[in-house]
Amino acid sequence: MTGTPARQTDATAEGDAAPRPADDRRRVLLAAPRGYCAGVDRAVIAVEKALEQYGAPIYVRHEIVHNKYVVKTLEKKGAIFVEETEEVPEGEIVIFSAHGVAPAVHEEAERGKLATIDATCPLVTKVHKEAVRYAKEDYDILLIGHEGHEEVIGTSGEAPEHITLVDGPEDAKNVEVRDPEKVVWLSQTTLSVDETMETVEALQGRYPNLLSPPSDDICYATQNRQTAIKQVAAEADLVLVVGSKNSSNSVRLVETALGHGAKAGHLVDGAEEIDESWLEGVTTIGVSSGASVPEVLVDGVLEWLAQRGWEDVEIVQPVKEHMQFSLPKELRRDLRAEAARKTAGPEAAADAAAAGRAAG
Repeated sequence: MTGTPARQTDATAEGDAAPRPADDRRRVLLAAPRGYCAGVDRAVIAVEKALEQYGAPIYVRHEIVHNKYVVKTLEKKGAIFVEETEEVPEGEIVIFSAHGVAPAVHEEAERGKLATIDATCPLVTKVHKEAVRYAKEDYDILLIGHEGHEEVIGTSGEAPEHITLVDGPEDAKNVEVRDPEKVVWLSQTTLSVDETMETVEALQGRYPNLLSPPSDDICYATQNRQTAIKQVAAEADLVLVVGSKNSSNSVRLVETALGHGAKAGHLVDGAEEIDESWLEGVTTIGVSSGASVPEVLVDGVLEWLAQRGWEDVEIVQPVKEHMQFSLPKELRRDLRAEAARKTAGPEAAADAAAAGRAAG
């Protein structure tokens, strides 16, 4: 944060609400953890490092993470975002986003003679591996998630003949499986924990022997941010979640806040989207941000609120995060040379490698 006083509250466990002020002073309850998770941090750094190491342009299939500010910032540095792999010119470098891709996309990249960097979040990769494993064991896999989300498309592509999408508790009644004794559920990593378990319960009502994944599919960061916003929401007249509209985990934070006591809640990309009318009659404002949101955008919201009298900021932190992921292994190779080798043979690859050394 910049220029905003803050003090830690004593809220340390889920269910403990932030204490009420002794008077009607204006205050901000700032949720922690918030913002970048380890998977998003890894993906964004991967694009930045690729630009530094190989030079522009670097192509990225889909938004590297679901945040407008991040995408625009990387575009200014030389990243080119495309919807499909076939849009990338032959012999170029393409990065796969944090949401993961289906095996067919890797095959498309190979046919297009592209050098690839896979920035898929390791926690999404874990779900992919689970899908492959259960498919090999001939299970029907019920994937809980939102239709059309890039992560769901990628996971489904690992075993399309075995996977059925279940989009919420109501959708559970439409599911049909081959063998009720051999069915397992997996989930998109960015869902609401509460809604996911509601969906699981609905599925268990139909299939009592439904198998659960060996560990939680909903990522640690999604769960931690939801835990924090629940505590904040219990005391907030208004909750502001910083995040883009296509960010599933950001949307879930607003829903979670409204479901746990917040009187009002809004998703904003930044301070410029806040409507001053939302502040009428408000004393306590909760603030958080989705897992793909840089802290600079939260700072902007806090500064905007401070200018209007909400200068007192209390941090509500029920859990601390220490997770880090190593960068994609492809960043340790000469991808320009690899791409040249695919398109024009070893002689061109040697020239590309020499050019890369000279540029470095």
